[in-house]
Amino acid sequence: MAVDPKKKNASYAFTCAILASMASIILGYDIGVMSGASLYIKKDLKITDVQVEILMGILNIYSLVGSFAAGRTADWIGRRFTVVFAAAFFFAGALLMGFSGDYATLMVGRFVAGVGVGYAIMIAPVYTAEISPASSRGFLTSFPEVSINLGILLGYVSNYAFARLPLSLGWRVMLGVGAAPSVLLALMVLGMPESPRWLVMKGRLADAKAVLEKIADTPEEASERLADIKAAAGIPDDLDGDVVTVSKKRGGEEGQVWRELVVSPTPAMRRIVLAAVGLHFFQQASGVDSVVLYSPRVFQSAGITGDDQLLGTTCAVGVAKTVFILVAAFLLDRAGRRPLLLTSTGGMVFSLVGLATGLTVVGGSPDAQVPSWAVGLCVASILAYVAFFSVGLGPMSGVYTSEIFPLRARALGFAVAVACNRVTSGVISMTFLSLSSAITIGGSFFLYAAISSLAWVFFFTRLPETRGQTLEEIGKVFGMDDTAMEAEDSAAYRERLLATSP
Repeated sequence: MAVDPKKKNASYAFTCAILASMASIILGYDIGVMSGASLYIKKDLKITDVQVEILMGILNIYSLVGSFAAGRTADWIGRRFTVVFAAAFFFAGALLMGFSGDYATLMVGRFVAGVGVGYAIMIAPVYTAEISPASSRGFLTSFPEVSINLGILLGYVSNYAFARLPLSLGWRVMLGVGAAPSVLLALMVLGMPESPRWLVMKGRLADAKAVLEKIADTPEEASERLADIKAAAGIPDDLDGDVVTVSKKRGGEEGQVWRELVVSPTPAMRRIVLAAVGLHFFQQASGVDSVVLYSPRVFQSAGITGDDQLLGTTCAVGVAKTVFILVAAFLLDRAGRRPLLLTSTGGMVFSLVGLATGLTVVGGSPDAQVPSWAVGLCVASILAYVAFFSVGLGPMSGVYTSEIFPLRARALGFAVAVACNRVTSGVISMTFLSLSSAITIGGSFFLYAAISSLAWVFFFTRLPETRGQTLEEIGKVFGMDDTAMEAEDSAAYRERLLATSP
């Protein structure tokens, strides 16, 4: 029986997305494992709460180095081999943390791993978006976020599995085993094709066409997408051949892109940048890292004691995140981006209010008289919060941001959004314990609820729907008129080609 070419191509794109998302599993593991490992690191190295905050949150600041380097690296050597850079940094960082003998060495390991985080959080969604057909791009582009959540769950399980080892050994094993998947990822890259959009940027039209024919739903769609990508890259439609000359100034000089993004953006580009940066800011400002990184401490505040109970309940958080991110993956291309995002954010607001109320009641009760309903409310609210986050706002930052930037600015534009994401995440995670001491832990989550309410308003007014449109069509949703720009790019391309001809 003949295999339906459309299904075969969908399977190929699916496999490519799975391979690229391996980097995100390692990223998620690093986030999740530190949640429980920090309890034992504090006891073993005898560090303060402030040092714990810095250890937990500094990874996000360090990742800025990787996120900006990844944008340039991805445009230089390609999306595929940039994944190898992420794997190398994860491998070295995990080994450094696993063999660290003091706080300073542990921080060095966090820096190296942080650079890998920056690479992974940028390149996985960009590559997946560029390799996916429009009909299933939302589903496939959610894979990096699915993988992050799976990695977080594995980190929680690792905490539980190695918690019974001797104090000085347990947390080191938890952190060190993260090196193993990095080797597997580097080998798996050999099975990934390069992004067709990057190939076009380098003038390799035949290679780009071969990849598009493997991932597009039909041969006609492959041809149409190739023409759209050529136009977005400033290559005239009538210029054909296996390899064409692309001006290095146009393809490799990012100064022009920085001006277009930040210095003197058009109104349409300004709307795109605001949407991307705002989405990434509110994703982290809603307090998700305070729940993911400090869930054992939050459960302690809710009246749950004992390491086994704390780590077991934390594993339940990981399971909830993973299950509902899978739900989101199947709904993104059916329900659309906006309905999921608005429903998710609204549910997070109510969950945060419930959690804050429960923690406030528990915090104001004598130890022997903590109401059981308040403890139950805290646990239910945390599970509801991570479920609502995972079904919309969690995957949407990667899916939406990888869609809305035009080809010439996609890698650097995504890097700018990721920088905002990581800085906000770092601030949240490095201030949670201090904030809780200042305004109580319940007050902290009331604050996150207020921020999430502002996020809902921002998403409702600033983020249009992008479902079912090609990456080249989405610019028009934000008011970007590419007709004149494409004509100008084509003319400029011909002039440069003539100027460089012998």
